[in-house]
Amino acid sequence: MIKTPKLLMIPGPTPVARSILDQMARETVAFGDMDFIADFKGLVADLKSMWRCGGEAFVVAGTGTLAMEMAVANLTQRGENILVCSHGFFGDRFIEMCTRKGLGVDVLRASWGTAYTPEQVNAELSKKKYAAVTVTHVDTSTGVLAPLKGVCDMLKTRHPDVLLIVDGVAAAGGVEAWSDWGIDALFTCSQKAFGVAPGLAMLWASARALEKRKSLGTIPESYFDFERWLPVMRDPSKYWGTPAVNMIWALKEGLRIIKEEGLEERYARHIRQAKIFAAAMEALGFKTAAAPEHRAPTLSVFLYPDGAGLDDGTFRAKLAEEGLQSAGCLGDFAGKGFRLGHMGNIDKHVLVGTVAAVERACAACGLDPAPGRGLAVLQSGLMQSGLIV
Repeated sequence: MIKTPKLLMIPGPTPVARSILDQMARETVAFGDMDFIADFKGLVADLKSMWRCGGEAFVVAGTGTLAMEMAVANLTQRGENILVCSHGFFGDRFIEMCTRKGLGVDVLRASWGTAYTPEQVNAELSKKKYAAVTVTHVDTSTGVLAPLKGVCDMLKTRHPDVLLIVDGVAAAGGVEAWSDWGIDALFTCSQKAFGVAPGLAMLWASARALEKRKSLGTIPESYFDFERWLPVMRDPSKYWGTPAVNMIWALKEGLRIIKEEGLEERYARHIRQAKIFAAAMEALGFKTAAAPEHRAPTLSVFLYPDGAGLDDGTFRAKLAEEGLQSAGCLGDFAGKGFRLGHMGNIDKHVLVGTVAAVERACAACGLDPAPGRGLAVLQSGLMQSGLIV
């Protein structure tokens, strides 16, 4: 029996290109190897310039969660107030992290499937003195995109002293965001829209973020202290913690792919693909959980058709049998649908295979859509957008 290859369509990790995997398979060298030092230095320089960062870019072995804590640890101190803007499960992750830090935490929440507005953020920040505010650019639990540019513009005019921490884990490299918008800490990880395997945390810190860290003196945290890593980022021949040598090479190759495509085109492609993909899924009867004006271009939450009587576990198991790896829903959407990523280096072949697998799973679970209904919408959209060539 031929084993069906799995399409990795969860909200991360995302599919990894062969050329990136080849870098991971290289013979590991000493982290003091001069060629590796040059590669690491070039990678950091590219990240800084491409994201228009006037401070420093950090590349550290770890996860997106580590990068999140790195931002909080270096930009705040015990006793300060922070506003957490949340539109889902991962926005809420800041709450415990900031509480453990000893911060005064207030939360601005949007109902699941929607986002707050810059005006609402302004109203909350006007109530007391805040040191920082957090924004989750894309929350993978809801598939919602936050109005980041609007928040940045509002902060510049209304609250210029408040530092902005942006969770770009499911956005950076797939959704437009630049450090010079006024973002003080933007962080992500290797396995999402960058299309690299898990293992690296990346963070862009503004000049004033570095100044804030310096003003704090000694902080309780050690591993992800900016002051520990700054010498290494500026001169990778220096040592603090062992760099993930092969993952640095993999990220360098991932960045080469991004540069070849161009960031602006990469952002536009994600938007085109997301619209076409959602239209195909909706043609099969699924509902996109995020309101149209708030939909993220990097992943979607698809709710089961009303009255279909689908059991979540059964349907997603059938998807797996048909070769498609999906993710279950969280929080308010748990059991009501499934999540599919469409970020990174996925192409038309992956999108076609994904919709075909969903169609087969629907038929197996009794929905019995007309064969090719979703694929027809997808292929039409691809042709019209030029993605088919």
